[in-house]
Amino acid sequence: MVARSRTSGVLLHITSLPGPLHSGDLGPDAQAFVDFLAEAKQRYWQVLPLVPAATGDSPYTSLSAFAGNPWLVSPARLVAEGLIEPALYTEELEAVQRIGVAESRAVRLRLLRRAAAAFHRDATTSQRDDYERFVAANRQWLEDYCLFAALGESLGSYEWNRWPADLRGRHPETLDRCRRDLAEELVFLRTTQYFFARQWAELRRYAASRGVRIFGDIPIFVAYESADVWQHQSLFFLDMDSRRTVVAGVPPDYFSADGQLWGNPLYRWSAMAPDGSAWCRDLLTHPLELFDLIRLDHFRGFEAYWEVDAAAKTAVGGHWVPGPGRALFETLRQELGELPLVAEDLGLITPEVLELRDACGFPGMRVFQFGFDDDYLGQYHRPHSYPENCVAYTGTHDNDTSYGWYQANAGGEVGHRVRVYLGSDGQDIAWTMMEAVAKSAARTAIFPMQDLLGLDSSARMNVPGVGTGNWSWRLRDGQLTSALARRLAQLTERASRCDL
Repeated sequence: MVARSRTSGVLLHITSLPGPLHSGDLGPDAQAFVDFLAEAKQRYWQVLPLVPAATGDSPYTSLSAFAGNPWLVSPARLVAEGLIEPALYTEELEAVQRIGVAESRAVRLRLLRRAAAAFHRDATTSQRDDYERFVAANRQWLEDYCLFAALGESLGSYEWNRWPADLRGRHPETLDRCRRDLAEELVFLRTTQYFFARQWAELRRYAASRGVRIFGDIPIFVAYESADVWQHQSLFFLDMDSRRTVVAGVPPDYFSADGQLWGNPLYRWSAMAPDGSAWCRDLLTHPLELFDLIRLDHFRGFEAYWEVDAAAKTAVGGHWVPGPGRALFETLRQELGELPLVAEDLGLITPEVLELRDACGFPGMRVFQFGFDDDYLGQYHRPHSYPENCVAYTGTHDNDTSYGWYQANAGGEVGHRVRVYLGSDGQDIAWTMMEAVAKSAARTAIFPMQDLLGLDSSARMNVPGVGTGNWSWRLRDGQLTSALARRLAQLTERASRCDL
């Protein structure tokens, strides 16, 4: 559950941290960000899914719902452990200066391979035992993910429905042969997952020592081109040739007049346990080991989800289909105890969705930017109306930055409403919005890092429905100043959200 006291935090995905390679990672800059949060008197660090992105770098389209993103493994940490020679690391970073940060994935991959080889060559008995325990504890997903990733790389495509029929159909003899042929690569992939798990656990322990909790994220749907679907084909709506028959999306909404056609395969809930818990227990148990609090993405899909024909070009012609509902969460609560979930209840929400959320006792979400387009949303998303049991945002990873959003609307009716509501002339608008959210009744307030910095639309993390140009924003060295931490701490104090 969300902490009973009033708290706040910052939304920043790991990939957005600064650093010398193409992506932020779990290295020294992650620890420095925890220090910044502690200095700013923040309780939560909210991140996006930590899974390996399948296409377009989106953490919501993954090769596995359970694996860690190998690009988040910190080579600097591996240097400190003696798994990468300092001189080699320096040489590779010099190469990055020549080829450019955006093209440095190959550098990180070489460093990971070097570290994995060194680990298996030099590991102590205790280290080998720890590695074997990790492999054994995660075998249910780890082996199939590693085989899927290795096959995708060797065949040049993760479109498993286009693989040879014996691979597509997972014939045991063929899989055994592939495991033998790809044995060396499988060891590397397992070891990279071990590195990720160990570094994440270290970061989470450090955060806890500074009074910072990690607020994670679970997508409701998995990607078609993933180990999950390949491994569990009978649990999804696929035809005899393993092609999707229906896919997930959302109808026209705030973000898109055509809706959003996500393309994820839909679950055959009836093929699972009657309440869906067989699949969902695995999906939730793993993140419970990673996070202190979890945002359950697209919560409304558990009440009813938007089903679209797989051949459709837009999501407009879809229809609602009932989801598994309350029984799923009641079963999970009986098995796992209290569930630290936050319902992402944004978009076209019906009374039935709100009833499910409230029956489960989950906090919902409120977003300042949604509160000024019309009177209905104004009553729901303006800070004066926030209930205690919610998590409040100026904007999410799917929204424009607060400053960018205001700039786009400043000359119209929305901008006028914002200024009147805040009693503002539009100066320092992101912080004025943050203060309004912070002083609301919401038990938890979360601010995107871009809003702390007052950045414009060029710093936006994601534009829903747009396939390119997303997920690439990063902090720059020197932006996490003590002055900024003090300013956020003072805002937190004024809003009575200091509980450290």
